Amino acid sequence: MLILSNTEAGSVDADRLREAAAELGTEAEVVFCSGSGDLDKALDTADGHDTLVAAGGDGSLHALANVLHRRGELGERTVGLLPMGTGNDFARTLGMPLEPFAAAAALRAASERPLDLIVDDAGEITVNAVHLGVGAESTRAASKWKRLLGPASFPVGGVIAGLGARGYRLRVVADGEVLIDTDHKALMVGLANGRYIGGGTGRLAPDAQLDDGLLHLTVSRSRGFTKRAVHAVRLHRGTHPLEVDVHHRRVHQVTVTGERCAASADGELKENVTGRTWRVLPAAWRFLVPPAVERPA
Repeated sequence: MLILSNTEAGSVDADRLREAAAELGTEAEVVFCSGSGDLDKALDTADGHDTLVAAGGDGSLHALANVLHRRGELGERTVGLLPMGTGNDFARTLGMPLEPFAAAAALRAASERPLDLIVDDAGEITVNAVHLGVGAESTRAASKWKRLLGPASFPVGGVIAGLGARGYRLRVVADGEVLIDTDHKALMVGLANGRYIGGGTGRLAPDAQLDDGLLHLTVSRSRGFTKRAVHAVRLHRGTHPLEVDVHHRRVHQVTVTGERCAASADGELKENVTGRTWRVLPAAWRFLVPPAVERPA
């Protein structure tokens, strides 16, 4: 088992990581990486390791999944997770304990399951969720507070982004159906593989399964301040699909075009996006799922 700590994806306490790795046995090796180049080097010498474990959060998994995809090895490696990130949203959906030692014990008893991923037309893999509009702006705002506030940076970022949200004129096409066009403003477009966003503060796709072969799409219309505040509360509770101004669909492919806006994939920001297509990759990689979860939830 090769444990990969991507130090660019977030801070990881090295001592805690080594102690958690010790719980996995003497054959668990820890490698600290500072980017995709180091990940490549680690994978080049990982022939003796059957399993790759990302030590971190959604950003660490995002980095590892994209390197494996670029190398053509997504389906060849078994992947696991030690949740040591700030948000750990994928871990929450997976049912993995968020405490490293408990997660190590869960990994020892875990079994391999084929899980889905999201890929866009630029070849980028998303593990948990993609946001355009206010969701990406929230990620940007939260990043400025992450080091100081940790998980509390997510609701702070959401408040900051929500106060200044103006909406974007976007055309959203889901499996050939136009859900919203540029004659209306969209507050947010969200594509989910997992259920949670923002360190568990939002349930973007409350009924998502990590192996259902579907994208869970949410399109929220732009609205006044009061309605945005109500929407934020409903997003936290996972009841936003019931709103009349929200389109919520289970789809296989989504294309978004229109006004320039920010996009966030697993917390990785891209500015000035004007058009992109995402599709689901069913059963794209083998993942270690803890035994308490009969089916990835």
